[in-house]
Amino acid sequence: MKALQASTSYSVGFGISSVAPPPIPSHHHRHLIVAKVEPTEKSVEVMRKFSEQYARRSGTYFCVDKGVTSVVIKGLAEHKDTLGAPLCPCRHYDDKAAEAQQGFWNCPCVPMRERKECHCMLFLTADNDFAGQDQTISSEEIKESTSNM
Repeated sequence: MKALQASTSYSVGFGISSVAPPPIPSHHHRHLIVAKVEPTEKSVEVMRKFSEQYARRSGTYFCVDKGVTSVVIKGLAEHKDTLGAPLCPCRHYDDKAAEAQQGFWNCPCVPMRERKECHCMLFLTADNDFAGQDQTISSEEIKESTSNM
């Protein structure tokens, strides 16, 4: 079985850019503050229940690696808290707030609703190599999978 790697904007800010920043003159100081936004437990629970319900309704399954499912659910919850909508956490947006208002990438996104194509690997069809057999995930599984993030 292939190894999986979750790719979400939930962990954006910790990536490495291949482009070096311009040199900083010695008389200037650059301060970088990186804050990790944790979604509320309530939002994580709302997104967990939504994900389970949508998987059942759409006939899709969670990834065999529940860590992928956990990261995506937590990313959706963080966007729900900060943007008011569960914007797909696995894409880059120049303006997240504008994208959330447009609704195209709000979960379930249009590609998922129309063609059952889930970029995040949250909702997988049974024929997908990474699909598990579960349409449920517990709060404990989410906490355990994301505790060291």
